[in-house]
Amino acid sequence: MGSTLLILAAGMASRYGSMKQVEGFGPSGETIMDYSIYDAIESGFTKVVFIIRKDFADNFKAIFEPKLKGRIETDYVYQDMSSFIGDYKAPAERTKPWGTAHAVLCAKYAINEPFAVINADDFYGRDAFQKADKFLNTKCSPKLYSIIGYELIKTLSENGSVSRGVCEVDADNNLVSIAERTKIYSDENGKITYEDGDQKFEVPSDSKVSMNFWCFDPSMFSFTEKIFQEFLSENISAPKSEFFIPIIGDRFIKEGQGAIEVIPTSAQWFGVTYKEDAPQVQKSLNKLIGDGVYPDNLWK
Repeated sequence: MGSTLLILAAGMASRYGSMKQVEGFGPSGETIMDYSIYDAIESGFTKVVFIIRKDFADNFKAIFEPKLKGRIETDYVYQDMSSFIGDYKAPAERTKPWGTAHAVLCAKYAINEPFAVINADDFYGRDAFQKADKFLNTKCSPKLYSIIGYELIKTLSENGSVSRGVCEVDADNNLVSIAERTKIYSDENGKITYEDGDQKFEVPSDSKVSMNFWCFDPSMFSFTEKIFQEFLSENISAPKSEFFIPIIGDRFIKEGQGAIEVIPTSAQWFGVTYKEDAPQVQKSLNKLIGDGVYPDNLWK
C-alpha cells in the first residue's frame, strides 16, 4: 500500500506568483520542496498532494507537473478562507486563511489513506521520509499517529533565533505535549537558550523538536473538523488567530483519543528562516550531492 505526502504550500504561493519559481537552491535550480518530493519517492510514497492557493494553481502546476509526471501521482487542494467554516463569516479584516491545521483539513476529500504532512520550505532529510513511510504502512491507525522528532541542535540557525515546538516525550516514546518556544538560539557559551519575556531558560541540545512533519490516519479529518468548529466559536472575531496542527495533536492526546509516537531522526534539518541562511542551505545541498545522496539534476 502506498502512502501519501501532503505538502503545505499555500503560504509559498505568493512567492511563486511573483517569481514564477521559489528560490532555487540545487545546482539545477531545485527548490527545497523538490528534494522532499524526491526523498518521498525514494522512500516509497506513491502520491503527493499540494495545498496551494487557487489563484496560483496554474503557475504552480506548470512548474511541478512536467517534473513529476510518471514519477508520482499528484493532486492539488486549495486552502480558502471560507473552506469548512460553515455558517461563520470571516471578519473583513482577516487577510489569510486559518493556519496549518485548517490547511490539512482542506485535504479531507483528496486523501483516504494514511498520510504524512510537511512544510514546503523545510529540508527534512531522507531518513525522516523512510521512517515516516514505514510508520504509515505498518503502525498508523485511528489510535496512533506520529511526529518525526529532530534533535534541537540540528535545527538552529547561525543567523538568529528560531521558533520550535519542543516535545515532551514519555518513557514509551509517546508525545506528552509540545511547547512552542520562540526565540531559541545558541548563546556565547554554546548553551541552547530560549527567552520568555525577559527571562532566559536553558534547553538540552538533544531535546526532540517538531518541524511540522506529522503522520496521520485519515480519521483525523473528522476530529479536526470538530475542533475547528470549536476554534471558530472562540476566535472568529480575532483576525490574526491561527489554527495550528499542534492544537490537534494536543487535543488528540488530552482527550484520550490515542497516542502520538515521537520517531527520532538523526537527519540534519535546514531551511531558510533568514535571508542569510540561503548560502548555508546551498552549501549543505552541495555536500549531500558530493556525497552521492542526490544527483546534481533531480529530475533529469
